[in-house]
Amino acid sequence: MFVKDVTVQNQVGLHARPATFFIQKANEFKSSIWIEKEERRVNAKSLLGVLSLGIVGGTTIKVMADGADEEVAVESLIKLIESGFSE
Repeated sequence: MFVKDVTVQNQVGLHARPATFFIQKANEFKSSIWIEKEERRVNAKSLLGVLSLGIVGGTTIKVMADGADEEVAVESLIKLIESGFSE
């Protein structure tokens, strides 16, 4: 398992549009991927799961993956989050 922390850069956080981009990116990988906020972990490939965390700008989350492409998956998702989802 590969785990990395990241702080959400964009002000509105992972609301519907950025969450959709995040999930689309997560679905490009074979690994199982989760995000965790304050001890609550959800499937990163689930829109309802991601939205249920209520992630706002400035929140630090964990991105974790387990599988053949786990490191590439986590690094790609971290890069997307750090880009601010082009907002």
